[in-house]
Amino acid sequence: MIEPKIIVAASGNPKKARELEELLQGTRWQVRSLAEFPGITAPEETGTTFQENATLKALYYAERTGHACLADDSGLVVDALNGEPGVNSAYYAGPEGDDSANNAKLLAALEDVPWHLRTARFVCCAAVAFPGSPDVHIEWGEVEGHIAAAPYGSNGFGYDPLFVPVGYEETFGEMDTKIKHSLSHRGRALARVKAWLESLP
Repeated sequence: MIEPKIIVAASGNPKKARELEELLQGTRWQVRSLAEFPGITAPEETGTTFQENATLKALYYAERTGHACLADDSGLVVDALNGEPGVNSAYYAGPEGDDSANNAKLLAALEDVPWHLRTARFVCCAAVAFPGSPDVHIEWGEVEGHIAAAPYGSNGFGYDPLFVPVGYEETFGEMDTKIKHSLSHRGRALARVKAWLESLP
């Protein structure tokens, strides 16, 4: 029997880590949580793009865990706000990274913007790195949608209760997890990551 390979879902956000783990299931890779490696502090995300931050995190955690690591950097890009909150999505309302505060700030910024102009997209850059190597494999995922006038649903995290994907009337916060995974930016990026991992010898 072939021994499963190990890959660490490298996120300090418990909800995101669980989502990464769920999306990587069904491969010969054994998914480990960053929580299994206590004492590793999070790196400072100094990048100005999703790819820079995802790469930085993947390389950082691969060296410190000694295993292959998957990291992602994701965010919400709102057209009426010139691309904000973008790479600052997690800390839009301040360094605490509070989801409710971030959502409230976004709604306030879009208060007078009509539905047809509330277009937005979730973007995910997923990066896989291996210890001892500077090479990083990158995959992308995006999903288009609109920002609702108020939060709906308690599933997911971040801006999920505000994001209505194109072709649907409910937010990611209201959706069944399996449906959301099939549509989401992270789900699309991770599907490509899984296919790439499975192609490795």
